[in-house]
Amino acid sequence: MTVPILPGVGFVPVKSSTTFQWIHSHTIQYTTNIYATPGSIGAGWPDAIQEVPWSFRMQRRDFLKIAGLAAATGPLVGQQPQSFLAPTASEDVAKTDFALRISPITVELGPNRIISTVGYNGTSPGPLLRMKEGVPVTVNVVNDTDVPEYVHFHGLLIPSDVDGSEEEGTPVVPPHGSRSYRFTPTPAGTRWYHTHTMSMDDLHRGSYTGMFGFLVVEGASNPGRYDQEHYLALRDWEPYFTNQAMDNDDLDPAGAQPEKPKVMDTRQPGMEVAADIFSINDKALGAGEPIRVKPGERVLFHFLNASAIENRHLALPGHKFNVIALDGNPVPTPADVDVLMLGPGERIDAIVEMNQPGVWILGAPEDMVREGGLGIVIEYANQRTTPQWKAAPKSNWDYTIFGKTASQAAPTEKLDMLFEKIPRGAGKYNSFTVNGKSYPHDQEFVLKQGTRYRLTFHNRTDDAHPLHLHRHQLEIVEIYGKATSGVIKDTVVVPTYGRASVDFTADQPGLTLFHCHIQMHMDYGFKALLRYM
Repeated sequence: MTVPILPGVGFVPVKSSTTFQWIHSHTIQYTTNIYATPGSIGAGWPDAIQEVPWSFRMQRRDFLKIAGLAAATGPLVGQQPQSFLAPTASEDVAKTDFALRISPITVELGPNRIISTVGYNGTSPGPLLRMKEGVPVTVNVVNDTDVPEYVHFHGLLIPSDVDGSEEEGTPVVPPHGSRSYRFTPTPAGTRWYHTHTMSMDDLHRGSYTGMFGFLVVEGASNPGRYDQEHYLALRDWEPYFTNQAMDNDDLDPAGAQPEKPKVMDTRQPGMEVAADIFSINDKALGAGEPIRVKPGERVLFHFLNASAIENRHLALPGHKFNVIALDGNPVPTPADVDVLMLGPGERIDAIVEMNQPGVWILGAPEDMVREGGLGIVIEYANQRTTPQWKAAPKSNWDYTIFGKTASQAAPTEKLDMLFEKIPRGAGKYNSFTVNGKSYPHDQEFVLKQGTRYRLTFHNRTDDAHPLHLHRHQLEIVEIYGKATSGVIKDTVVVPTYGRASVDFTADQPGLTLFHCHIQMHMDYGFKALLRYM
């Protein structure tokens, strides 16, 4: 019997109705084109990295701290184990000065799968940046690559000149140069940072690379009691162009579609970007250390979809996610769900009560995505069985269950954005328009300082789009045909042929970028520039 090998990860997934068995196999190491010219790796890297061989850069005690393996001996009284599950340790105290170095790196997804990309401080994800709300910080960025770069601080309410967007006028981090970002972080919550360059048809640029990391702004809010804390970023690797329809955007594709055209566009669509290799942080499913738990523990997960390509789903068989925050903002009504959905750029904070002893796979419900590496093993104490997967209950993702009854009157000032896709509008690729026009719309969306607006999205495309407004917070007031309030986000997934309305206050003067957080969509026109009067 021929068993398919999970490409390059070094394990063979043998699937039954309830289990996965990981069998070590021998495969050829596969790498993509590295960005460095001969001899450039290490040339501008921190001295501590240069002093030791790459393979032995991390000490064993650091690994134990990162992966949470020391939890087997029991945590100290009053201390919650914290795991980033990334190649280097993260700071567990807030700081005011940070250093990021952009350079070529390698990411070892598995024993025989090494990816060449660009990252921060020699790793992907980059270091966790922990700040205190209202305390000024400086982020010093050094760019060791041959191309200009921007670092965007996603979800922060900061001036446009430090937001990290070329469109807003943020100064560039020049090739082989440096730049310092100085700002006062707010609001509190789970944020993140990432590159914000255009990629166009270069799949080795922008958010296709490994340039991303968690950013946490500490505030006065308390997420409640928990025993462990983990930061998990969902990633896809080695993207490629395809004209095959591969969307798994919506959990409920049969939902309301108020923007579906009466006459469909039958022109042949252009190529989109897809991937077959996935990871959580820097490890594919089966290649990294498990998250070790004990019965009765409450585990706080911070999930981030750092993908450039696709909305993603997550499930943990036999367990429920108690969602307490969306995009770092506490929700009015925490609720239990079986399956999470995150568009690119979205974050979810959720607590899971560990009450089903065994060894389970926390991963994508879609077999192809999970078997491609999007998962991590959850191992209960004293359990040594094969990691199990069971199909998740059918579940429709719904922002409104975390909200409260709508009570406020609608703002008098209203804006509308209508999105359309033009098949092969950019040669081989699709292009997008906002209100029938191309970027930048700089005179169309003009804001008055201090005014509250209702912004309605009309999605007349066959994709579910994660829509992000820089430097502002959005309150969802209607989506899926349902009214709600109190759900505050910076990125909102508007369903296929769907409609959504959000309210926001124009309280951040300066140029403000709006865009779809799928890299290719943004690159080919799905963006607009808002300005203040």
